[in-house]
Amino acid sequence: MCTKTRTKTVTVGLALVALLIGCTFYDLPDVYYNAIIGVFHVALPVTVLVINVLLIREVRRAANSAAANLGLQQHHQSTSSNSAVPTVMVIATSLIYVLFKGMVFIAYLLSVWSSISFWVNCYYIALSLWDLVYAYNFYIYLITGKQFRSELYALFTRCSCSS
Repeated sequence: MCTKTRTKTVTVGLALVALLIGCTFYDLPDVYYNAIIGVFHVALPVTVLVINVLLIREVRRAANSAAANLGLQQHHQSTSSNSAVPTVMVIATSLIYVLFKGMVFIAYLLSVWSSISFWVNCYYIALSLWDLVYAYNFYIYLITGKQFRSELYALFTRCSCSS
């Protein structure tokens, strides 16, 4: 069960772990440093993807059981069609996160293990692409959200009409 107290405890615990790792991060030998980089660039995004898939599965299971218990087939059909967009958005967000973080990690490893400047340049390009993670939600909403598109269209038509 997810409660406010448990959520606060997990959040504080994760913040303390991040602070502890951050304080000792630069004093570590290269082997441990690369392991921590691997955890943050590979294991963490994959974990986010797995958790989101499990969350979607549980939400759908709960919606199906609620519809079956209440005997509301028509309500269930409208609920499942409305939940498809958030499902696509969560999966797309997780996959993009895994893709970009994994790309940074692979480029980092290649730049560390190789003395070729090409891989160092690839690492810097991957880091630059990682910055796109902060902007891709707009495009996912634009692609998958019908209401978002209509409100954005209304906003732009209102702005163009007033000028």
